[in-house]
Amino acid sequence: MCGRLALSARFEQLAREFGLAADPGLKPRYNVAPTQPLAVIRSAAGQGRELVFLRWGLIPFWAKDASAGARFINARAETAAEKPAFRLAFQHRRALIPASGFFEWSRRSGRKEPFFIRRSDGKPLALAGIWEIWRSPEGETVSTSAILTTSANSLVGRLHDRMPVVVAPDDYRLWLDPSATGPDELARIFRPCPEATLEMHSVSPRVNSTAIDEPGLVEPYADGQLSLWPGP
Repeated sequence: MCGRLALSARFEQLAREFGLAADPGLKPRYNVAPTQPLAVIRSAAGQGRELVFLRWGLIPFWAKDASAGARFINARAETAAEKPAFRLAFQHRRALIPASGFFEWSRRSGRKEPFFIRRSDGKPLALAGIWEIWRSPEGETVSTSAILTTSANSLVGRLHDRMPVVVAPDDYRLWLDPSATGPDELARIFRPCPEATLEMHSVSPRVNSTAIDEPGLVEPYADGQLSLWPGP
């Protein structure tokens, strides 16, 4: 799954990587959590790609209240095209979620130890996302998003059996193309990214608190135990 991430890249770097123009006021984040604003890259009609901030936790258009979003921070890539909560967003409102990395927790020996996973070359990750517009009974409009997950590769699999879908640069255009709607057409994007693409290290348990958002949360933690683990 993917329930916490960081985005510390400067807008200029994201602009080069994803072909963006206007900066919506991007600021470094080191502990982005569900229900908080999530940076999302989507197609803008006739204007290329835009970076916007949407609430993390997709509220299906048919939901009676906003609390439904807490259940839908992730969508399984294998079934998103069929599930009522995600089907229309998958067909018409796909997005890239830029991230400097994401967090996952080990639960070995009864302990919850956090790890930070990032690209081994230091570039931003592009996670596969979808977004939706929900209108409350009172007329409030809320735009929300979810991150797609797939089976974990052998690296992330040491921590969890699922991981976010990492979109390769060659597939950005396909993923954002609204005319590409068939699951079979998009299936190659959902494969776990190669293990060599990523690296990970232990981080401070301070990341467990969503109230803490500081650069030290993504730095290697001296008490981490990853070096003691056997390989895959």
